[in-house]
Amino acid sequence: IPAIADSARVSPASAGAQTTKITTEYLMTLYAPLDPPQRIDSSLVIYNVRSGGWVKGARIKGALIAPAADWVRVMPDGSVRNDVRATIKTDDGALIYITYNGIVSRSKEVAERLAAGNVITAADEYFVTAPTMQTSSRTYSWLNHVHCVGKMVEVKMGDNSYVKYDIFIVR
Repeated sequence: IPAIADSARVSPASAGAQTTKITTEYLMTLYAPLDPPQRIDSSLVIYNVRSGGWVKGARIKGALIAPAADWVRVMPDGSVRNDVRATIKTDDGALIYITYNGIVSRSKEVAERLAAGNVITAADEYFVTAPTMQTSSRTYSWLNHVHCVGKMVEVKMGDNSYVKYDIFIVR
C-alpha cells in the first residue's frame, strides 16, 4: 500500500500547474425555434422546440424533431441553468439524441432587451452549454465518444423566439 500512496502524491513542482490543454473542433450550428414559454413558477420555465429546427456542420446535417424542449431554471441570483433534450434526424435518416445543460449569465439591461424582443448575441451575455450525443447509427457512432461545448450565437424571445448555438467537440 505505501507504493500506492507514494504514486498518488503530487510533486510540489507540478502542484497547481496546468498539465494538459483543451482544444476544440467545430462540429455544427444548432438552430431551435421556440414556442411561447410555459411558466411553471418564478424559478422554472419550459420552452418547447417548434418544428423547423436544424443542425448544420461539415459532418452532420439534419432537423430537430419532437419531442424537444428546454427546461430553464432561474437561480436565486438571477443566473439561468438550462436542461435541454432533443432528437436530431439527420438528412440520411439517422436518429441522434442530444442533451445538454448550460449556464446563462446576463445583466439586468440585457434581460430587459431580451424581454422586449431584441436579438441578443454572444457579445451580450455568457451563455455556454455542454452537449453530449447518443446514437445507434454506425455512420455517427463517433458522436457517442465525444463531449462538446456550445456557445450561444443568438437568442430572441417573444414573437418568433429562437436560440442558435455553435457546437464544438472538446479535444
